[in-house]
Amino acid sequence: MEYAISHTALPKLKADCLIIPLSSASSLPESLPDETRETVEAFIKAGDFSGNKGQMAWLHQPAGVAASRLLLVGCGDKTELDGLTFLKLLGRVSKTLQGGPAKHAVWLLDTLTVNKDLQWQVREGTRVTEEAAYRFDLYRSKTPKAASLKKWTFWHQAGDAGLKKASKVGKAVAAGSALARDLGNLPPNDCYPEYLAGRARELGREYEKLSVKIISQAQAEKMGMGAFHAVAKGSTREGCLIVMEYKGASGAPVSLVGKGITFDTGGISLKPGANMDEMKYDMGGAASVFGSVKTVCELKLPIHLVAVVAAAENMPDGGATRPGDIVKTLSGQTVEILNTDAEGRLVLCDALTYVQQKHKPHTVIDIATLTGACVVALGSHAQAVYSNNDELGEALLEAGRTTGDRGWPMPLWEDYQSQLDSPFADMQNIGGPKGGSITAACFLHRFARDVKWAHLDIAGTAWTSGGKEKGASGRPVPMLTRYLINLAEQG
Repeated sequence: MEYAISHTALPKLKADCLIIPLSSASSLPESLPDETRETVEAFIKAGDFSGNKGQMAWLHQPAGVAASRLLLVGCGDKTELDGLTFLKLLGRVSKTLQGGPAKHAVWLLDTLTVNKDLQWQVREGTRVTEEAAYRFDLYRSKTPKAASLKKWTFWHQAGDAGLKKASKVGKAVAAGSALARDLGNLPPNDCYPEYLAGRARELGREYEKLSVKIISQAQAEKMGMGAFHAVAKGSTREGCLIVMEYKGASGAPVSLVGKGITFDTGGISLKPGANMDEMKYDMGGAASVFGSVKTVCELKLPIHLVAVVAAAENMPDGGATRPGDIVKTLSGQTVEILNTDAEGRLVLCDALTYVQQKHKPHTVIDIATLTGACVVALGSHAQAVYSNNDELGEALLEAGRTTGDRGWPMPLWEDYQSQLDSPFADMQNIGGPKGGSITAACFLHRFARDVKWAHLDIAGTAWTSGGKEKGASGRPVPMLTRYLINLAEQG
């Protein structure tokens, strides 16, 4: 969709739809022409619109403006909206307009008080509007009719040059989210490790500053990635490590490491059959890394970024790892595998060691749909944020608060480490039923003690289960990209 910023006088602004968000307590903005105000006031007085939250009402051929329709949107009884409520409202309106005849919609920024500045409203508003228009129709035999809405304009009475840039940033983040959603929604028979490698190569060809390296399963085994190989060898699909390096600046890089389990049966520790189809989303961490790389490239951020995706299928083939097997990781530490369904931490631990040994990053953030325990703890609203550095943890949490892609801080205390003790190896890959998300993070921390590191457990946020809304969410691309943009702005 095309986005624009305008301060053209409303009587001259041609559009199919002029959107006026109003609370039940607010008065009509002075920016509306008198004739339009009178029409809307009469409509409200007649009882056709109350301003209740979520209410929408159409007025056709309104007097005083060039737009062919007015859409009144109820914001409830609050005179000021918080940012999250504003974004939800905007997303709902965008979804509504996707099914209508309007080709060009104009959102009036001046009619609503939001506890965020205009640049934030336009930036995050563009992102949410674009995300609401997302569709995944690749596998339908008859492609549904395309949405009519092609252009969205944010209108502000006074000119503001910064709003155009803000909208561009929002659209770039939405493009990253869309890529993450596309990868997540693909079926596992089409989206497997080598497919992800191919998509990385495509990105490398598209963006000049992005280079791509693929480490095959055989190469990984030869290098000493015993934990990664233990997972990958259970499938006839070859696993691989995908390394994408973006050089927008010199110096030590920041690194993103994504879990790319393109399908997770649980291995020999087989999962229950119910909802197992959703295990195609177990590469949500990898998808978010791909999406973040795309946004960084689109915005040409002045940062040095190394993104690593550990891609594999977790299958119960005859060559699959057994519970009780002991493997040696790239770091030299040994792991007793008690449950083959705790495979994400196994592919990640070797990827974490690899990026530290080869690229010497100043910061490492891994992202993974790691544990069902995280879903039990936090549900689907917030991703768990673990970090061995308070400043890094807070920076990620703040990025989430800014975008509405929220996280929640979790403990990484040494007290939990004893749950990983093994009588036969340096550690075991599960810590028992208590604090499952925490002990998984503690396992990964053993491979990232010497670097500023954070772990995002996105098992509850990477996709929506069941019903018509089922599908990949694109999270935490907004959080990650806001963190990276902030990092770039800090120099």
